Amino acid sequence: MIGLVMAGGRGTRMDIPGEKLLLYHKKPLVLHVVDALVSSNCFSSVVTATSPNSPNTEKLLLENQIQTLHTKGTDYVEDLTFALSNFEEPVFVVSGDLPLLDHTIIQDMVSKHQKTSSWQSFVVSKKFLEQQNLNLEYSVLIDDTECYYTGISIVNPKSGTTNETHTILDDKRIAVNLNTRKDYDLFKNS
Repeated sequence: MIGLVMAGGRGTRMDIPGEKLLLYHKKPLVLHVVDALVSSNCFSSVVTATSPNSPNTEKLLLENQIQTLHTKGTDYVEDLTFALSNFEEPVFVVSGDLPLLDHTIIQDMVSKHQKTSSWQSFVVSKKFLEQQNLNLEYSVLIDDTECYYTGISIVNPKSGTTNETHTILDDKRIAVNLNTRKDYDLFKNS
């Protein structure tokens, strides 16, 4: 399995100077995510998808000998589609803005991999988000439970169909996603 960190976004909702994935939480955010994937020992390789929108992030990754895949930076879906087209084996896709992600939760998600699914998305329940005073953007209804996407999926890029399944995993380590300045300020002050 390949670990793929999506690290090419503009980060416009953060309303900060510079690139979002270079924000610090003990180290640059993107390095925290990469290190979590590497230390999980679940992947044959870890690759980051960068774009013209993230030149300083790409520079940092290359300086740290982290493999990068350069995308056009048009939008997330197009960049992800291009990145996935480069792989033959299943890909663990994660956003580069998850500051609490660690190797144990990654190991747990990989152990829950549904090999028959072409696209397995990890989600958290609305109830869990409310209990944690957190917000995520995109929702899906799963067996009468409102859930939200975490930005983490396991994808079989060579599957001929898009058979999406959902795994509910109510865990703060995958629910805290730094999309806006408010998210970052809440995280910094917690």
